[in-house]
Amino acid sequence: MSEPQHRPVMVREVLERLAPGPGQIILDATVGLGGHSARILGRLGPGGRLLGIDRDPEALRSARNRLEAVGEGFFLHHGRFSQIGEALRAAGVQTEGGLHGILFDLGVSSYQLDTADRGFGFSREGILDMRMDPGTGESAGDLLRRIPVGEIERILREFGEEPSARKIARVIDRRRSGGALRTTADLARAVEEVVPRQGRRTHPATRTFQAIRIAVNDELTEIRQALLDIDRYLAPGGRVVVVSYHSLEDRIVKTVLHEREREGILDVDRPDPAVPGEEEIEENPRARSAKLRSAARRA
Repeated sequence: MSEPQHRPVMVREVLERLAPGPGQIILDATVGLGGHSARILGRLGPGGRLLGIDRDPEALRSARNRLEAVGEGFFLHHGRFSQIGEALRAAGVQTEGGLHGILFDLGVSSYQLDTADRGFGFSREGILDMRMDPGTGESAGDLLRRIPVGEIERILREFGEEPSARKIARVIDRRRSGGALRTTADLARAVEEVVPRQGRRTHPATRTFQAIRIAVNDELTEIRQALLDIDRYLAPGGRVVVVSYHSLEDRIVKTVLHEREREGILDVDRPDPAVPGEEEIEENPRARSAKLRSAARRA
C-alpha cells in the first residue's frame, strides 16, 4: 500500500526557527505523517535523535516508514503531546532539560480530513468519529447523542465561534432524536438547514466540525498544558516552534508564550506570527490559515 500524500506546512520557517543541528535531540510533539520530522532528522547527523509523539497510530506507521528512509536516529511514541515526560522516559532521554527543540504542528492533518472513515470532514461521507486516536475516548457521534442541547450550543459557540450556535444546536437535537445524525453528511446537512451554502466561500459546517473535533479531543486543554510544561524539558537555549491553524489555538499559544516571557523563562522571537507565503498557499490552500510562533528557553 502506498503512503498517504503529505505536504508539511511552512517547512522553511520551521527549520529556520527550530534550528536543528548535529548531535541535538529534537521532539516533534505532533509527528503526524512525518513530513517535518523527516527534514529535521536529516539535519541531526549520526549523533542526534528525533523523537516523535502522535495520538494517531495510523499516522505513526506512515511516519516510521518516512523516517526510515532518512536515518535510524529516531524514536516514536504513541500518546498525547501533553505527555512529553512519558515519551522522554520511554526513549531513555532525561526529562529535565533534555531537549534542544520542540515542534508543535497543531490541528488535524489533510490525511485525516480526507479519510472518510475517520469522520473529520464533510467532503466524503463517513461515521461521525473525529477521534485523533480511534482506539480511545468518545466519538463525535456518541458525544452528540449524549450531551444536552445547551452543551452542544456552548461547544459550537466557544470552540467554533459559530454565530448560529443556538439554531444549529436545536437542529442537531431534533435530528438526533429522530435517529438522523449518524454520519458526517448528516451533520453537514443539519448545519445547512440553518446556514445555506449558496455563495459561501467555505462550507457553512466548517466551524461546527472544528468545534466538535476540539471537544472530542480536548485539544485546547492539551495545547495549554503542553506549552506550560515545555520549560521543564528544554535545555537552556532550546527552542520551541508552534504552528496553529485557527484563532483559538493561536490565542492560547500567544498568551502562554508571552506569559512565560514575563516570568523570565522564555524569549519570544517576535510579537507577530509568521504566515505562509503566497506561493505556498497557492500550492497548498490548506496552509492559508497557518500561523507560526517561536521562542527560546533562557539560559
